[in-house]
Amino acid sequence: MCPLVLLRWGGCCSRLLLPPPPPGFWSARGGGGGVRWRRGLFSGFPSAASHWSKVVSEAEKIVGYPTSFMSLRCLLSDELSNIALQVRKLVGTKHPLLNTARGLVYDSRNNLQMRGLVVLLISKAAGPSNTAELSFQHDMVSGIYSSQRSLAEITELIHTAFLVHRGIVNIGELKSCDGLLKDMQFGNKIAVLSGDFLLANACTSLAQLQNTKVVELISSAIGDLVQGIYYDNSNLSEENCLTHDIGISTWKEQIFLSHSALLAKSCQAAMELAKHDAEIQDMAFQYGKNMSMSHKLHSDLQPFVKGKSSDSAAFSLNSAPVVLHQEFLGREAWIKQIREAQSKGNLMDFTKLQEAIKAGKGVTSAIDLCHYHGNRALEALECFPPSEARSALENMVYAVTRFS
Repeated sequence: MCPLVLLRWGGCCSRLLLPPPPPGFWSARGGGGGVRWRRGLFSGFPSAASHWSKVVSEAEKIVGYPTSFMSLRCLLSDELSNIALQVRKLVGTKHPLLNTARGLVYDSRNNLQMRGLVVLLISKAAGPSNTAELSFQHDMVSGIYSSQRSLAEITELIHTAFLVHRGIVNIGELKSCDGLLKDMQFGNKIAVLSGDFLLANACTSLAQLQNTKVVELISSAIGDLVQGIYYDNSNLSEENCLTHDIGISTWKEQIFLSHSALLAKSCQAAMELAKHDAEIQDMAFQYGKNMSMSHKLHSDLQPFVKGKSSDSAAFSLNSAPVVLHQEFLGREAWIKQIREAQSKGNLMDFTKLQEAIKAGKGVTSAIDLCHYHGNRALEALECFPPSEARSALENMVYAVTRFS
């Protein structure tokens, strides 16, 4: 039996089934305002999951090949090679497309290819459905259908395309210190061209899957991404943080659109390709949704849980700990704290504001919310039989819900 854990966050309580972590990983303990994770007594197995990069490395062995090269076929195509030559002309400028390009080649945090890896893992964890034809099962390699591998590549191409598009600079907001206007305009043209090329390749591959439901799911995920980016650039912009009262419910809605929808619907589409029933598809959707929410919360919390404040003093005023801090504090008191943290010239003293937030309840509530979504993700995996792939998916959850 899985122990029942009482999870508290934001003043609400809900009873959740928390599957025990693997031997030697972390174990849950209640009390004191929420679930907390601690290292187990044994250190042999958990070393593979104590750090995100090692979790990803171990998971890649299970699916059969490094997902860091998942988009390589497209990235090394003649068309994109020509674009890469143009990107080199941006060297020496401050256009953000350069940082995006560097991240595609090397990402020390192993975050860029996370979505495709999860799709492959959940495909292997689910296996073939009971209704799948025998001839259809011959198409499996390492327990994963070729169509599911194609879907994982499509997911990564879509994510990469939107990363490139989000690096487009708003010409109207440029300052003299940002560099030459012609460099920024040229960088924007290359960002639009390369992002559109990746998205077009993803759509072509999607059509080749010849599954209308999968096309509908992924198309709707692209629509969610567009809507999420629109809200990020308008309602949740830093400039509006003092004029718009953003609650945690609104935050979760926007984060689902911009971060969770693609992974959640890709996991569901992977089950559809294997002809699994609606219940399995929904569980895959729930895992993708809640896993990515925990991943985002973990990322938002890093400036507030690291040892030295100076290491990462700058943070988004729309991150989860800040939004929750604002809810607990009240609107007027929050605006007062913002004003007090502003120095001459309206420059923000993030270190001072960071200490004020850490002294409140927003950080602990965000940690509890991260654990809440982690628990939901683990619950969704209970419908899959025990396997290496399922354990890898669980380890991913444990990795992004650990803060010590």
